[in-house]
Amino acid sequence: MSIEVLIRRDFVEEKAKELAPLMIKLRSLAKSRPGYICSASLRCIEPPDERGYLIRSTWESLDAWKRWFHSEERSAIQRQIDAIAGVNTEYKIYEPLVDGFFEKLC
Repeated sequence: MSIEVLIRRDFVEEKAKELAPLMIKLRSLAKSRPGYICSASLRCIEPPDERGYLIRSTWESLDAWKRWFHSEERSAIQRQIDAIAGVNTEYKIYEPLVDGFFEKLC
């Protein structure tokens, strides 16, 4: 069963030029990993003073995501991103609902 990973990053706009190449590299590497399906990057626009970014990443399975998450390749870039941003990235993992109900209840 596929999963959705929501990745939240907060940083000030002045750091965007430093962070963009690292985030692009991270996404490019993720795309080549087994189990990667797709992703989208979003910037919060309301409330206007919010500085959050949200990445929605879809993977074929939790195991595929965990292999990518625990890879040294990803971890090294993520450490750089967190150091520049000055905050830790947050991750939340979700499973899809079937017709509005949890699949396990059906």
